[in-house]
Amino acid sequence: MEYNHQSLESKWQKFWAANGTFQPSESTEKPKYYVLDMFPYPSGAGLHVGHPLGYIASDIFARYKRLKGFNVLHPMGYDSFGLPAEQYAIQTGQHPAITTEVNINRYREQLDNIGFSYDWSREVRTSDPSYYKWTQWIFMQLFDAWYNKATDKAEPIASLVQHFETKGSEGVDAVADEDVFVFTASGWQQFTEEEKQKELLKYRLAYLRESTVNWCAALGTVLANDEVINGVSERGGYPVEQKKMMQWSMRITAYADRLLRGLETIDWPEPLIEMQRNWIGKSVGASVKFAVPQINSDIEVFTTRVDTIYGVSFIVLAPEHELVEALTTEGQRTEVESYKDRTSKKSELDRMADTKTVSGAFTGSFAKHPLTGEDVQIWIADYVLASYGTGAVMAVPSADQRDYLFAKFFDLPIIPISDTQEIEEAADANKNGRYINSDFINGLTYQEAVPALIDRLAELKRGKAKVNFRMRDAIFGRQRYWGEPVPVYFKDGLPYLLKEDELPLLLPEVDKYLPTESGEPPLGRAENWKYNDQYEYELSTMPGWAGSSWYWFRYMDSKNEAEFASAEAVSYWKAVDLYIGGSEHATGHLLYSRFWNKVLKDLGYHNEEEPFKKLINQGMIQGRSNFVYRVLDNDGKGTNLFVSYGLKDQYKTIPLHVDVNIVYNDVLDTEKFKSFRPDFADAEFVLENGKYVCGSEVEKMSKSKFNVVNPDDIIESYGADTLRLYEMFLGPLEQAKPWNTNGIEGVYKFLRKVWRLFHDQEGNFAVVDAEPTKAEFKALHKIIKKVEDDVERFSFNTSVSAFMICVNELTELKCNKRAILQDLILVLQPYAPHITEELWALLGNEQGTISYASYPAFNADYLIESEFAYPVSINGKMKMNLSLSLDLDQKTAESILLENTDVQRYLDGKPVKKIIFVKGKIINIVI
Repeated sequence: MEYNHQSLESKWQKFWAANGTFQPSESTEKPKYYVLDMFPYPSGAGLHVGHPLGYIASDIFARYKRLKGFNVLHPMGYDSFGLPAEQYAIQTGQHPAITTEVNINRYREQLDNIGFSYDWSREVRTSDPSYYKWTQWIFMQLFDAWYNKATDKAEPIASLVQHFETKGSEGVDAVADEDVFVFTASGWQQFTEEEKQKELLKYRLAYLRESTVNWCAALGTVLANDEVINGVSERGGYPVEQKKMMQWSMRITAYADRLLRGLETIDWPEPLIEMQRNWIGKSVGASVKFAVPQINSDIEVFTTRVDTIYGVSFIVLAPEHELVEALTTEGQRTEVESYKDRTSKKSELDRMADTKTVSGAFTGSFAKHPLTGEDVQIWIADYVLASYGTGAVMAVPSADQRDYLFAKFFDLPIIPISDTQEIEEAADANKNGRYINSDFINGLTYQEAVPALIDRLAELKRGKAKVNFRMRDAIFGRQRYWGEPVPVYFKDGLPYLLKEDELPLLLPEVDKYLPTESGEPPLGRAENWKYNDQYEYELSTMPGWAGSSWYWFRYMDSKNEAEFASAEAVSYWKAVDLYIGGSEHATGHLLYSRFWNKVLKDLGYHNEEEPFKKLINQGMIQGRSNFVYRVLDNDGKGTNLFVSYGLKDQYKTIPLHVDVNIVYNDVLDTEKFKSFRPDFADAEFVLENGKYVCGSEVEKMSKSKFNVVNPDDIIESYGADTLRLYEMFLGPLEQAKPWNTNGIEGVYKFLRKVWRLFHDQEGNFAVVDAEPTKAEFKALHKIIKKVEDDVERFSFNTSVSAFMICVNELTELKCNKRAILQDLILVLQPYAPHITEELWALLGNEQGTISYASYPAFNADYLIESEFAYPVSINGKMKMNLSLSLDLDQKTAESILLENTDVQRYLDGKPVKKIIFVKGKIINIVI
């Protein structure tokens, strides 16, 4: 019987599906292990060979943990709300649900073909009402919660209301808006219902407020920062502008410190941890208020260098700052409005990245320096962001490079603050040198000056010590159709929650998936869509990250209709033990997931501070592009003559990408090439040695480069087990590596070698129950130990090499012993599950699947060397090898040596003068 991967893999995939093989045990007696992949957005393009890399790695680990006796939860689902399906709906009129279903079916087919051990009974889809019911429910928990600094956690809003009713605002230490009221208990009682709800909105973890957003008019929606590239939308390349809109927000800043502290407790890649640490951006400094008499207001700035305050020579506001309108004088209005318009077309990322361009506009107004009383000009500039700090900075050109460039460009004063004038060294000089032009702190050290200045500012009611975070509250609304409806209706302009038993709030039908003619989001097109037929629903939908911020909980108890997950399920599965996915989610999904996890913990729904214990970022599999070389005519135009790679320097050519699927070991199928494009139908070729050899280069996989390799094609030709092994063989999991189909044949041959160990030359099953030799035990236990070590440290590529060496050794030993081969396939099973299932069955195991067998126990005794192949030399010249026991003493070894017929032949009857014997190393006979 030959190895037929197609029938064999289809057989076992059907068996797993029919028997629910990978559903974890309902018993909680076994130790648990939760392995999770970042679930995919199902695009219409399906998977290419780069996508399954992380899935294969997680599947190997999940299968290995089952063999180790763990109750393994390894689920899969789909992040199925999103902009691509909506854009397709806008273009075609087809409901996004239909597109999404088609794409999911395609993904499922491909995932099944690769043989993953997913528990499909727990599949979730974020666009399924039975799922987004609970996303809406979590939103309601956030809306009905506030952050109590005194207890350092979120608490129900009802506890805040109770405090207001009995004590007023006194003693409330909350993360809240800046403009909260101070009132007594009786004052609270006198508030109208509308006034109470407005005040509570300043405390809620989910709240409404005017925010500066990335508005894309062409797409009719707000975009996240990572959806904007160089001032245009990532999808479609449409212009994006900064715009103020009333938006739902999440008070993630309440958790900034806990999010930072949690990074010290999780096993994540250091670069990813550093990205989150920088994104949160904790800074210790001071809040300083500059009075603006002409508008009877203050400009508040945050600074980490309050010791430089005597060097302030102007104030810079973000163009979107709320005071810009009031501060702009009539003489400066045209210039300021023009500058604000130009800035609105840049994204925040672009503004942060541009450190060379100097631009700005003077408002015409002045602020008072809080310590000197001197006038300082107030400017606007795009290098100051409304979303960071207070949206205003005190400019100190003698201590900050960007302020210095701005001052030089606009000829503004530069006030020295130390006896060192070099701008780049100013900060260090101030800490170690003398302050000047500042009578109050002259002669003080940096450590003395900072608290003295903060005390002085506090005394003048012009400042205080403050901790600031770079991270802003997360905007939680999109003006799209294909997303979760927000479970809110409006009464008297204020938001109110639906009742829990009214969930889910379903997406209504609309005639088009575009904003209304009056600019409302697409949900505004729904007819008669009102709460109790009278109150307007929220027309924005939730952002893409909503459904992915809690999905690991739903996998624990995916069919529960009464709870997002039962207390029993979350107490058993706890947190995800291993999470594999891309680093591009560092400051999006991974940050928001940690935030929601902490909120749900605070509110008593589970006990884990962090959702993902260990996280691995898989590297990218890059494409291996192939090129043909088109000969140019004398006018530089392309002909239909193509020259092979080794001869191209003899012609004037231009390289063209060619479909890698018609290239085999860099040799072009010229007939298929003629069908590749209609204009190549009459192509002619200059060959070398009868072949057309293509050039190659490693690039990102993309359709435009014709280097996308479909896993279906690989599985059809070589099988899923080959694909799995080969993807691991390419290199370390975390590193980028190029795909090269040319090397896959070797892995396929390896699997056929495995198959032949179990069969004779006629293809008959030929495993025997004989006692293995020491050499066979040694080969087996080397691979048992090697794979165990490799899998535990996620070094899957080195295991594949070790498998090949082991099978070669057993082949040379002509090993067909059950005791060896049965354990061998148990070790191989996580990597190549289909072939090992078949061989397990052929071995006669009554257990229906190899998946729940036990990983073989390693026995170090089999690796202890009892013999050594001594190199035997005659008068220093190597003649032969002779295997002897390492237990032999020199006298016994000499006796055996001299009785050996081959040794006698080399001695040729000559007498032995001396034998040099070094145990475990050499034997030299002197004659």
